[in-house]
Amino acid sequence: MLDLNHGDDADAVNDLRSAVMRLARRLKHQRVDESLSPTEMSVLGTLARCGRATPGELARKEHVQPPSMTRIVALLEAKGLVRLEPHPEDRRQKVVSQTDAAEAMLEESRRRRNAFLAALVEEGLDEEEWAKLRAAAPVLEKLAHL
Repeated sequence: MLDLNHGDDADAVNDLRSAVMRLARRLKHQRVDESLSPTEMSVLGTLARCGRATPGELARKEHVQPPSMTRIVALLEAKGLVRLEPHPEDRRQKVVSQTDAAEAMLEESRRRRNAFLAALVEEGLDEEEWAKLRAAAPVLEKLAHL
C-alpha cells in the first residue's frame, strides 16, 4: 500500500494534489455567471447529474448543513435557476429541480471549460502526454467519487 511518510508515494500524492488543485482553480475562473458562488454552481451541477432532490438530500451530497442548503436554494430560486415543488409523498418537504435557464447556463459553462482545457492540451502537451492524460481520466473520476 501507499507509504505517505516518505519516498515516491508521498511525493506522488503531494504532486497530484497540488496539480489537481491548481487546474481546478484555473477551470473555476472559466465561469459563465460570475455572480454565482462555487457552492451554488456545485448545487446546480448536482441537480444536473442526479435530478430532483430535497434540500436535505442536496445538503448531504454537497457536504453542507441543511440550514446552509436552505439559504443556497433560496438564492438560486431568486435567480430563476431552480424551482421548488411540493414533495409527492411528504407535503412538509419540497423538491428542488433546475430550470431551463440553469440547464443552459451549465451547458455554456461546460462548453467554456472544455474549450479552455482543450486549448491547454493543444498548446502544452505532446501526443504521448495527451494519451496518458486520456487514460488517467477514468481513474481520476473514480477517485472523485470515492
